[in-house]
Amino acid sequence: MKRIIVTGGAGFIGSHICERLIAAGHEVLCVDNFFTGRRVNVQALFEHPSFELMRHDVTFPLYIETDQIYNLACPASPVHYQFDPVQTTKTSVHGAINMLGLAKRTKSRILQASTSEVYGDPTIHPQVESYWGNVNPIGPRACYDEGKRCAETLFFDYYRQHNLAIRVARIFNTYGPRMLPNDGRVVSNFIVQALKGDDITIYGEGQQTRSFCFVDDLVGGLIKLMEGDVTGPINLGNPVENTILELAEKVLQLTKSKSKLVKKPLPQDDPKQRQPNISLAKEKLGWQPTVPLEEGLNRTIHYFRQQLGA
Repeated sequence: MKRIIVTGGAGFIGSHICERLIAAGHEVLCVDNFFTGRRVNVQALFEHPSFELMRHDVTFPLYIETDQIYNLACPASPVHYQFDPVQTTKTSVHGAINMLGLAKRTKSRILQASTSEVYGDPTIHPQVESYWGNVNPIGPRACYDEGKRCAETLFFDYYRQHNLAIRVARIFNTYGPRMLPNDGRVVSNFIVQALKGDDITIYGEGQQTRSFCFVDDLVGGLIKLMEGDVTGPINLGNPVENTILELAEKVLQLTKSKSKLVKKPLPQDDPKQRQPNISLAKEKLGWQPTVPLEEGLNRTIHYFRQQLGA
């Protein structure tokens, strides 16, 4: 049994990690400031003797004993991270400093949930870990993109300077139950719009591509990375590439919705392509996604039907 902290643990991905770690027999402290996390996401764990929930913002230090830290604290959708961009940068940077300081003091292993956004609007395709990225440092997405890039810098500086046991995962588009219906991410947007019968909003011509990884697969990869001996950074995502238009049509088909497709202008700095090269994850972790898009979408649609009463 390990004592494990999950920051952002009441969020979409964090709550699934908490569940998986509790099921594996560990003690879990879920830390969240509830900006995008929700208590209901971890409600099923409240009565478990090995689970604890703490309201705390990682921009302030945390003093507690631990063996491992999963650092997931940061709003991850444009709607939420652009709401207060200064706070988003502080969460990534100050949060990383505080959690790294805790890991240094307790001599614990720490995993950083980084993002494919460190690659920006990529000029190489698919993206490999050795690619340095193409990021606009002063654009509206920079609070998240550059915040995560700086967090990676801090992690590797602590690794080199203090010999800290770090793990860095670059997470690509992930979807599944417990996504927020208003988070602005494409999968939740399309499903909620389809279930409500609203127009489905496509930006540009819908030819930009994304690669969608079901949350169960991603959590398995994060735990394998934490438990393995690979520092990273390592891409975790589904290498199957889909256009946004293909995704919209698939959601319409699975929901049997009569919603219409409506095109709007592309947001600034929206990446045209996003697809992970996961060769490193396959080789070093023995990991690759197994949930097909249609199955994952059906499970996500079922969740949103329950949430919306649709």
